[in-house]
Amino acid sequence: MKPIWIVDDDPSIRFVLERALAREQLEVRAFTNPREVLAALDVEQPQVLVSDIRMPGGSGVDLLAAVKARCPALPVIIMTAYSDLDSAVTAFQGGAFEYLPKPFDVTRAVELIRRAAAESLREAVQAERAAEMPEMLGQAGAMQDVFRAIGRLSQSHVTVLIT
Repeated sequence: MKPIWIVDDDPSIRFVLERALAREQLEVRAFTNPREVLAALDVEQPQVLVSDIRMPGGSGVDLLAAVKARCPALPVIIMTAYSDLDSAVTAFQGGAFEYLPKPFDVTRAVELIRRAAAESLREAVQAERAAEMPEMLGQAGAMQDVFRAIGRLSQSHVTVLIT
């Protein structure tokens, strides 16, 4: 599994989440601002991104938009100490997986991150399966044969009973 990325300007939040996720045997990478995250996205992609909403040097909402433009399936959890309806709505409209108000229960935060990681893995498997299948099942060779047979039969005046 890919690492969980945490971006927050508060070192105590980064420390608490890093330790809690490490206890769960989850790899973690921490960032202090959105610019670092965007630079790192050029090289790799996380399993889940957990971002503060208000940071010097950039907003978590702006980071969410930039990340979703590059990695639309990446679950992004937005956390904030300034919990209000407008920021929650903005986060969800921007594609946030979940909104986590601070102060948060560490156990609940870890469970939320695990749920986001599981969703990310499910979507990766679905994308892989979709790549293996033809875009439409009707495009498979065997189905094309059936369609041709139906076309030929539709031109005839023979009554066919299919059982």
